[in-house]
Amino acid sequence: MAVSCEGWIRTLSLSPPTLQDNTSDADRLKYALKKKLNTDSVDMDLSMLKQLPFLLREWNFAVRCVLIKDKNRWIVTGLTERNSKRVISGLAIDLGTSRVVLRLIDLASGSSLSDLAFDNPQLAVGPDILSRAHACDQPGGLEKLNRLIVDGLNQHIEKICRSCGLTVDDIYLVSLSGNTCMTHLFMALSPHWIIREPYIPVINTPGLERASELGLHLNPCARIIIFPNIGSYFGGDLIAGILFSGMHHSEQTSILVDVGTNAEVVLGSKNWLIACAGAAGPALEGGVTRMGMMAGPGVIDQVTIDPESNEIHIHTIAEEPPVGICGSGLIDLAAHLFLNGMIDIRGMFVPRKCGNRLTKASGEVIFEIVPAEISGTRTAITISQADLDSLIRSKAAMYTILETITATVNMLPKDLATFYVAGTFGAFIKPASAVSIGMLPDLPAEHYQSLGNSSLQGAAQVLTACDSLDEIDRIRDKITYLELNVNQEFMNRFSAAKFLPHTNRSLFPSVKVSA
Repeated sequence: MAVSCEGWIRTLSLSPPTLQDNTSDADRLKYALKKKLNTDSVDMDLSMLKQLPFLLREWNFAVRCVLIKDKNRWIVTGLTERNSKRVISGLAIDLGTSRVVLRLIDLASGSSLSDLAFDNPQLAVGPDILSRAHACDQPGGLEKLNRLIVDGLNQHIEKICRSCGLTVDDIYLVSLSGNTCMTHLFMALSPHWIIREPYIPVINTPGLERASELGLHLNPCARIIIFPNIGSYFGGDLIAGILFSGMHHSEQTSILVDVGTNAEVVLGSKNWLIACAGAAGPALEGGVTRMGMMAGPGVIDQVTIDPESNEIHIHTIAEEPPVGICGSGLIDLAAHLFLNGMIDIRGMFVPRKCGNRLTKASGEVIFEIVPAEISGTRTAITISQADLDSLIRSKAAMYTILETITATVNMLPKDLATFYVAGTFGAFIKPASAVSIGMLPDLPAEHYQSLGNSSLQGAAQVLTACDSLDEIDRIRDKITYLELNVNQEFMNRFSAAKFLPHTNRSLFPSVKVSA
């Protein structure tokens, strides 16, 4: 990605002081920066001022300055010798509920040095936002959750630096995006009212903070940019996604969808943005199906079924023995079961088509995906009728969210120019499978665009293009949030979407089911 605005680094050659020019060292540096940045305000920390006179003379007044902009004020977060070969780095953080991803970036070139992902340590307290928010109401609960994530970050930041031959002191800027609750837990702010009507966060725009004040072990003057949220259920990770997609610059109307604990959706163009969130994710992320799990080695991410023999073919991540199935695998499975007539329009198994893969256990109807003898756990990987029902409710909620948000601007989902799919969901999902079960609208394949980890990409963009920082504010101010809980049409549409692919088959002309 190209660096705009010269990035966050400026190089300077200052005139040394003389008897005729006795300007103080700090003012000398600030004056040169103000001229270069065309600004009236440049600040630096006391700890930097203590070193400044010695460093300027050691470097013959030739310096590289690392800066960050806070509204109309520029802050110097680091100094190195002008011709130093030492890497000046920044860190992008995607603070996910289940998974945290770090990206170390060379601020001079804008290039990525390394990525590192790890499980969110807060999983030990609770698997989701709701359980963690409730845990914060217990004595010491908030402090424990905060310490878990901060300690986890410090441990892995040190690890990623070592892998690149750097130290934590080489990190001068951090950009962090996450959902509203995760951001609050990182900042040790109570999420108590986020999950209670009328769902109010402590803060929507955290802005710029000293990284040290939030417990991160980095360069002492390092600053952290925390992406803003729109409300309790629309966080900075979505703002980062919008920034990365560029949909806010487009003349045409497009949509961005990120499915995790909730399905979060943004619709709009350069002139307007509408956003909403709704519960459509748990069945897709291991929250409902007993064999369901997050994407990882050995997890089934792709499924096909031979239309002649009904034989199931699977693909696992890293091509390891199957240990479970993730959201994209479940969608593939449901799509092929439906297209091959093995489940009907209600999502009910058809016994004559399923053959001996269909059994009953403890009164439940069970469909075997992988037999025990070839499973990596030596236990059969199955899906029950109840699991399938949960998946269909999730897909119905997803389509209904899309239908409802487009209807607010007198559009239909099929009218969308570009359909961005973000996150792990977007990285693995096959749009054709999601269309087949009526989860996503029946658009040509080229209309779908996977963004991958758009939260991380957006966070990284701020470190490589300094005009992105102003864009974040413009995006936030442009968004209108749509509250689905009070939308009377939502439940009517939801009922119609609980069939495969939909009660209105004309919405899905490309879906052809075997007899």
